[in-house]
Amino acid sequence: MSATTPTSSTAPSRGARGFEAVLVIIYGLFALSATARSLVQILRGFDEAPVAYSLSLVAALTYIAVTVLLVRRGRRSSAVFALVMVELAGVLAVGTLSITVPSLFPDATVWSTYGIGYGFVPLVLPVVALGYLLLSRRGSGPGDAGDSPGPPAAPAP
Repeated sequence: MSATTPTSSTAPSRGARGFEAVLVIIYGLFALSATARSLVQILRGFDEAPVAYSLSLVAALTYIAVTVLLVRRGRRSSAVFALVMVELAGVLAVGTLSITVPSLFPDATVWSTYGIGYGFVPLVLPVVALGYLLLSRRGSGPGDAGDSPGPPAAPAP
């Protein structure tokens, strides 16, 4: 076996790559929809609900960043993990505030009421993504947990 050929312990399984592709597609769709929503809201009447519309833009930027980082760095990237944690914190904070202080949200955002307007996918998506990212890290070998793949594995004696 050559040094560039991944071994069965370091190569991602087809299921892992497939699920990662599904995450990229879902995050990409949310990046597009949240960006479109926030731009329309901001251009049509930012002064009507500046907090809500700004948070819609933050959600859009978060989805864009997670999508790009998943594609470029993969599921073992610490930056992807950190951004998905920020996303979950945002969904929980905005969801809770939109219920407890509804005056801040005269119009809905992507994350208001925990993403009710999107079938609660904004709440479930980061939880599923974090579970996947954690499982990917747990199953990785030494040198595979960071942003770079690390050196090739040495052959067993």
